[in-house]
Amino acid sequence: MKNRVSALLAAILLFTGAIAAQDVASFEKRIAVKTLPNGLTLLICERPEAPVFSFFTLVDAGSAQDPMRETGLAHMFEHMAFKGTDKIGTTDYTAEKPALEKVEAAYATYIAERDKTVGRDDAKLKQLEQNWKDATAAADKYVVPNQFGKIIEQSGGQDLNAFTDYDETGYHYSLPINRLELWAYLESERFLHPVMREFYKERNVVIEERRMRTDSSPIGRLLEQFNAAAFEAHPYHRPTVGWMADLNNFSATDAKQFFDEYYVPANMVVAVAGDVKASQVMPLLEKYFSRLPVSHKPDETTTTEPPQNSERKVVLIEKTQPLYLEGYHRPDYMTKDDAVYDAITDLMSEGRTSRLYRALVRDKKIASFSAGFSGLPGIKYPHLFAFYAFPLPGHTPQEVADAIHVEIERLKKEDISDDELKMIKTRTKANLLRGLADNEGLATQLATYQTRYGDWRELFRSVDRIDKVTKADIRRVANETFQDTNRTVGVIETATGAGKGGEQGSDQAPSEQGAPDQGGAQ
Repeated sequence: MKNRVSALLAAILLFTGAIAAQDVASFEKRIAVKTLPNGLTLLICERPEAPVFSFFTLVDAGSAQDPMRETGLAHMFEHMAFKGTDKIGTTDYTAEKPALEKVEAAYATYIAERDKTVGRDDAKLKQLEQNWKDATAAADKYVVPNQFGKIIEQSGGQDLNAFTDYDETGYHYSLPINRLELWAYLESERFLHPVMREFYKERNVVIEERRMRTDSSPIGRLLEQFNAAAFEAHPYHRPTVGWMADLNNFSATDAKQFFDEYYVPANMVVAVAGDVKASQVMPLLEKYFSRLPVSHKPDETTTTEPPQNSERKVVLIEKTQPLYLEGYHRPDYMTKDDAVYDAITDLMSEGRTSRLYRALVRDKKIASFSAGFSGLPGIKYPHLFAFYAFPLPGHTPQEVADAIHVEIERLKKEDISDDELKMIKTRTKANLLRGLADNEGLATQLATYQTRYGDWRELFRSVDRIDKVTKADIRRVANETFQDTNRTVGVIETATGAGKGGEQGSDQAPSEQGAPDQGGAQ
């Protein structure tokens, strides 16, 4: 017993020391931030643990910014950002450029005929489609496939990837420190001179992605319909991957227009973390990223979702395991109670000691997994706090729903214990440390907080906000939010006669199907 106590004491001391070493003051000595004249914000964090660095480029635009009739366009441009530039990915851009213009002209003519409601000539349509395909084949002759990604991989790049969600688009990978100038050139160049080459080929990749992650996935179909029911007015009702009709409609010209509006320096933050010296690296980054032209920050105001005044429900009958999901509208991440929602998430879902795991999985044995979380489907705008559970064989979605509601009522009627509140605050600090443990996580978090709050220091102040959460706050927010009339329910019920050969779900959080992905870097 003495050894176990000693080990526990040592762990506590180590943890306390780590927290002290990861406070705002220590990071202020190692972080430099500069907003360039064109509006782009650069953030450099010195972390000389190994001769490597990671970066994260955050573009403050996601699928919530997709234009009407062009859902999926933010995600589509993410794919195109890996297709190269006027210098990379082409054998002869002087010849390729007019060839790509012919593709767009042919496609526009084809779409105009295809979408006629009166007087469409099918023979003419077939010819126009062939003209478009011929123009595409002619332009493809100049393409050097995947050259952008190959340059990075041949230079020692790791984890080349990107994602699009409802709120933002992010790009990241890691390189040896002696390739930093190459990275600065490549990352700035792809946003300075993007080329919409192989657009319709890549659009087909996205269409297959939708079929795989949404149309062929019971959970994907449920989430799409659940969000559409929960958000009647706000763009959160649109799928990030896009509606199929829109995927078969938008063009490379549309993608370039989306880029011109949202991929502007004032709408971007680039963070670098690793074996760098800010005094040496900042001038280098300024040299390359200052090339991006000045443009106004886009207007991202959207339709406000009206208050929900009755329960909404979506039910799917599928040959798969059942699932229960419910969501309650809550304010965006800037609300003064955001930390309270974080505390409720931790209490209900963090590990095997969480309330939902103990109640539904361990004690009642009616679910294989259950949790609650904030941020469905995004956080920038008012969104949902969601609860879900996967019922075990022999148990129904209604059983797990009833059990979840028992735990919600406990939140509303009883104060949580002193030990639970203390554990929430301790775990918050531990989670912060884990998020800062590597260059990639550090760059991502710093860029995200710089974008969302205008100050990376808010990452550390989030711990202070959790520290101020009280038992009364948790009861108050639970009573304000978790009301029947504010609830949207999504259910997958197992079709009668479904056997072992049916599709199987997974015990994972119902998050947006289709992101993150590898963009055009596959």
